Amino acid sequence: MLGAGGVTGDAFHRGVLRALLEGGWDARTADVIVGTSAGSMVGAHLRRPSAPAPGHDREESVHGQRLGRGPDLSPLLATLRRPWQARAGVLSTSILPTGRHSTEFIAAGVRRFHGSTWPDDPLYVVAVRRRDGRRVVFGRDGAPRTDLAHAVAASCAIPGFFHPVEIEGEFYVDGGVHSPTNADVLRGCALDVVIVSAPMSVDRSGLRPALDLVPRLHARRYLRRELAPMRRTGVVTIAFEPGGDLLSVMGVNPLRGARVDEIEEASAARAAGALAARPDVLERLGASAAGDRRSA
Repeated sequence: MLGAGGVTGDAFHRGVLRALLEGGWDARTADVIVGTSAGSMVGAHLRRPSAPAPGHDREESVHGQRLGRGPDLSPLLATLRRPWQARAGVLSTSILPTGRHSTEFIAAGVRRFHGSTWPDDPLYVVAVRRRDGRRVVFGRDGAPRTDLAHAVAASCAIPGFFHPVEIEGEFYVDGGVHSPTNADVLRGCALDVVIVSAPMSVDRSGLRPALDLVPRLHARRYLRRELAPMRRTGVVTIAFEPGGDLLSVMGVNPLRGARVDEIEEASAARAAGALAARPDVLERLGASAAGDRRSA
């Protein structure tokens, strides 16, 4: 599970993945990868083939018919019809104007390796349908069919900053609007270990006063609620969350890339410490890998 988090979140994910690799487990071998926003870009990288896709170097628009600059009140109206399902992210999507920036550069990077196809190994990309705030998980059965470039661009379309992405006549925005992690997407899957990299959450053992502490605690509450049903069924779970000095390095602006190298280093060190405190995680992953080899 690779959560939302912008540029700083991408660096955080890289640190977590490095610590896992140094601990003996390669995330590219995961049975399923779920990516939200920045996490969808990392997921696409983990699932990418060894060579670029031929004939897909040119940029293609992922935005379809451009929308106006004003706010779109349809998610707010949909929420008013279902107030018990209200989410702060969906409400904010109605208030914010349509973003000025394009996610076509994100789509172009994904398209360069994946072309117009979807990876063979399971990859779920989370976005939100703009007109009603519903979560859509591209790559999962029942989701609209599209290529990975469109899905990742949609998952990264931060409301108010990026322009929505059009897929089969519907506009989609950042999957973090629904949840920064969307870990409950894996509920019901036959898994023995669930690993979550959650850049927008916070480790309560390393709390620091910060302007973004309240939304981070909110993200943490979402994540715990999403993981609880899996934990009750015996699934081993571990969540990597920033805390301590790493929070200061990441700052409050997730789109600021000035300290990404420091973030990656600090994230890797923190994740290595978390893994050392939870030897059952790598042991279970090692046992799973050995079992898979025996089955093969």
